[in-house]
Amino acid sequence: MLAAERNAVILAHNYQLPEVQDVADYLGDSLGLSREAAATDADAIAFCGVHFMAETAAILSPEKKVLIPDLDAGCSLADSIDADQLRVWKAEHPGALVVMYVNTSAEVKAETDYCCTSSNAVKVVEHIWMSTVPTPRSSSAPTCGLCLCRARDRSHRRSRAPRPLPHLGRRVPRPRRHPPGRHRPDPGGNPRPSFLIHPECGCATQAMEYVAAGDIDPEGVHMLSTSGMLQHVEENPDGSFIVATENGMLYPLQQAAPQANLIEANRMAFCKYMKMITLPKLRDSLRDMKFEVSVPAPIAERAKLPIERMVAIG
Repeated sequence: MLAAERNAVILAHNYQLPEVQDVADYLGDSLGLSREAAATDADAIAFCGVHFMAETAAILSPEKKVLIPDLDAGCSLADSIDADQLRVWKAEHPGALVVMYVNTSAEVKAETDYCCTSSNAVKVVEHIWMSTVPTPRSSSAPTCGLCLCRARDRSHRRSRAPRPLPHLGRRVPRPRRHPPGRHRPDPGGNPRPSFLIHPECGCATQAMEYVAAGDIDPEGVHMLSTSGMLQHVEENPDGSFIVATENGMLYPLQQAAPQANLIEANRMAFCKYMKMITLPKLRDSLRDMKFEVSVPAPIAERAKLPIERMVAIG
């Protein structure tokens, strides 16, 4: 195989095409992929994801050659904030800590104190609470859906919570609203499916609205990263789940639990950027060792600390 000949490891995100997932050496979410990029002893990393993920790998493993099979595989969420905007915000709020969602460019990470993913955002904020005196002011960007859902996860800790500051960036485009009636148990008595919801999705806000209205049992709503979804389904392999995230996630879930009943919350939840990498593109990138992603050293040096904090906190 080309990867072995090039001493390359193939890392793929959970949203990638099924055939790309099948050839990956490691499949996971942003946090897991960052850890693998930092730990690998391969000479090269073929990153099947989007551009900011490959940048993160290049920052963590500067001695490796990091390839992305399609340089146009970007991220609309990462594009929603730039370093100049963040610098203006920091000037307006001197002394504030910046917790930045990992879906951002290297230039933005270089202006950040901590990075986080949906799987460890709570841990990152708790770490700040425990290690910063006095209680810090903080902001998270670029997705307010993640802010809202993770704040709810620790609402009982409000007395120690950082003083909130205006949110930067934007929410992931909100999918079409589904009437809650379609998710109620049927007359035959079959149990209602659980909701597995990625915090950055607009579905998260909808779910909380349904809970408040009494249309959804809060015990059946789980705000999870994609790795958290995978673990939950593996622990409940015969369950029924409404999955609210990019629909590429249904493939690894079905592979992990073939008996599970998996239902897309939104059949149109499709990220065109995550589907840009194909097997022929991966082959060509490894064959020619082309489409390298690199980060200028001054930016990489500053961006490395918040990323390493994210990885270390876990």
